[in-house]
Amino acid sequence: MSQDKPLPFIYQFAAGAVAGVSEILVMYPLDVVKTRVQLQQGKGVGGEGYNGMIDCFQKIVKNEGFSRLYRGITAPILMEAPKRATKFAANDAWGKYYRGLFGMSKMNQQLSIFTGASAGATEAFVVVPFELVKIRLQDRASAGKYNGMIDCVVKIVKAEGPLAMYNGLESTLWRHILWNAGYFGVIFQIKELLPKAEGKGQQIRNDLIAGAAGGTFGTILNTPMDVVKSRIQNSPKIKGSVPKYNWAWPALGTVMKEEGFSALYKGFLPKVLRLGPGGGILLVVFTGVMDFFKNMRGDA
Repeated sequence: MSQDKPLPFIYQFAAGAVAGVSEILVMYPLDVVKTRVQLQQGKGVGGEGYNGMIDCFQKIVKNEGFSRLYRGITAPILMEAPKRATKFAANDAWGKYYRGLFGMSKMNQQLSIFTGASAGATEAFVVVPFELVKIRLQDRASAGKYNGMIDCVVKIVKAEGPLAMYNGLESTLWRHILWNAGYFGVIFQIKELLPKAEGKGQQIRNDLIAGAAGGTFGTILNTPMDVVKSRIQNSPKIKGSVPKYNWAWPALGTVMKEEGFSALYKGFLPKVLRLGPGGGILLVVFTGVMDFFKNMRGDA
């Protein structure tokens, strides 16, 4: 991302929105597969269980049809504009704040990590209701329960109360803090190590490499929190009972105790295949759209 002459918030919002929607249209089926595998308790052995990413893909297409790989995409599409826009705009805003706070004229890796974590926390408040709806629609057990996004929202609010839309906020905060800290911290370090871009082609190459590396590292950091977030958000609130998965850190302990440490990385392969290249797509599209706005305004 270019650091000179930052554009006003509305331009960063628009660029983040375009980048996010571009990424999700390409990568969404991997997110459906990731969620299905994460929600599966125990090991997938035959029958309706999933023995990994490829098996999950095949069973969804065979048993439910190809279109099921895009079930629930309305909520993420509506979420992507505010989510990705908030990610980049908040990262820029927090960066300015921390540079002023610590009296630093430019970013370093430590500030990039701290700034990314703060942007992730900001982003989490925006995405929780959309994530909740997406998880409920992606779960096979809910396939006949909800007739699309609006019906899902209405039924959740009616059965569980309006605050249920923020079920999983704490685990979502941890997930986004960890991913954004890893993503923006690694992007800064990789860009420092890569040869300075000489022209548009090299800039795209550097953005792809840095974004993909950042996305991969962020995924390694936050997958355990993503697993428990999926479990928490897919647990309906029932009056008088305590959900099995309720708070992030106790839920991590429950998953490890019952299913082993490796269960905390359920869905890792489709997740990293999405968010590794997806992180590169995000950065390239965001940078490209921002450059377009700068040229349009005569700021380039």
